[in-house]
Amino acid sequence: MKNIKVAFFDAKPYDIRSFDDANAIYNFKIKYFKNKLNPDTVIQSAGYDVICAFVNDILNKEVINSLYQNSIKLIALRCAGYNNVDLKEVYKKVHVVRVPAYSPHAVAEHAVALILTLNRKIHRAYFRTHDNNFNIDGLLGFDLYNKTAGIIGAGQIGKIVIEILRGFGMKVLAYNPFTEDDAAKKLGFKYVDLDTIYKESDIISLHCPLNKETYHIINKDSIGKMKDNVMIINTGRGQLIDTKELIMGLKNHKIGYAGLDVYEEESDYFFEDFSNEIINDDVLARLLTFPNVLITSHQAFFTKEALKSIADTTLQNIKDFYTEQKMTNEVCYMCDSNNCLKKTTGRCF
Repeated sequence: MKNIKVAFFDAKPYDIRSFDDANAIYNFKIKYFKNKLNPDTVIQSAGYDVICAFVNDILNKEVINSLYQNSIKLIALRCAGYNNVDLKEVYKKVHVVRVPAYSPHAVAEHAVALILTLNRKIHRAYFRTHDNNFNIDGLLGFDLYNKTAGIIGAGQIGKIVIEILRGFGMKVLAYNPFTEDDAAKKLGFKYVDLDTIYKESDIISLHCPLNKETYHIINKDSIGKMKDNVMIINTGRGQLIDTKELIMGLKNHKIGYAGLDVYEEESDYFFEDFSNEIINDDVLARLLTFPNVLITSHQAFFTKEALKSIADTTLQNIKDFYTEQKMTNEVCYMCDSNNCLKKTTGRCF
């Protein structure tokens, strides 16, 4: 296998450390670029074999065609989601691989941390006590016991959230396109339709992928069906929620709490330091004014175990491509049809 050259975009110090450690057994030549991949920076891919991209890199038609012209053979996503990739445009030009699961426990535990923090107002209590204010007025929470949680997306992460919330004695309803009766029986939850989730849940947590069916799954209509004072948690993708309607729900007190690890327009802000600047995004700035909204910067995945898994899987995906192994983690827009060649050849094309 030749000495593979990898252009690594949107590199942060923790990425560099974890990938350098994992690369000790692969010996790929990795060049780390701090900037995100987009139409202005794609020129930096020239002379490389592989580009490694993350959730906020732009892989649209223009970028993909530039990558193809630069003889890039493989796009190695170091994340599970691939909604930022134009899969139709990339098909039969450049292969795309991803990390389908790195630490579902990390994301699930963060979702539950948002629930607990919002409910018991730990974030507000922290700042009060540091200001020598020990008054607990305004910090009233509620028992999770016997409340109803609605989980939209009962995959690996969703099922772990269910298991944790069942440990609190919560009733759990779940919506998923594909049901697993054995899992429901084992974990003690019930599959229902979306309307039932909206109408009966005290807490709604989103763990579904972003696609045409789930885009703005939380919207004006769905919010209108929810219980008053509902809590909404999103550790999936920002565009699962129509943010402007979320704000309206917060303003009219229909929504009592919102815990967001993702945001619709996060690519301009998340993972960066703007502490000395003014936020120009009026929607994000408005969200930050609510005392019952808790925003974290897409950090649900961020554990030692997850970073190691991401690096190991990404580099193994690259090795599999160049050693002509089956690429179990490849994705293409044909994967859901019978015409995808991966079922027979191990590769999408």
